[in-house]
Amino acid sequence: MSQEQWVPLLLLGVAGFLVGGVYSTWRNGSRVLAGVFGLAALVAIGGAVAWLA
Repeated sequence: MSQEQWVPLLLLGVAGFLVGGVYSTWRNGSRVLAGVFGLAALVAIGGAVAWLA
């Protein structure tokens, strides 16, 4: 696999990790931190899509 194929896969993995963080922090009551994690997840997903496009 070349570098161009690893980067979007890594970004999607990071996004999945962040979505798990959103779920966990939301259930624990930290809504602001969940929002920050959610925004970071959206940026990671957007970066992966942009990289593939």
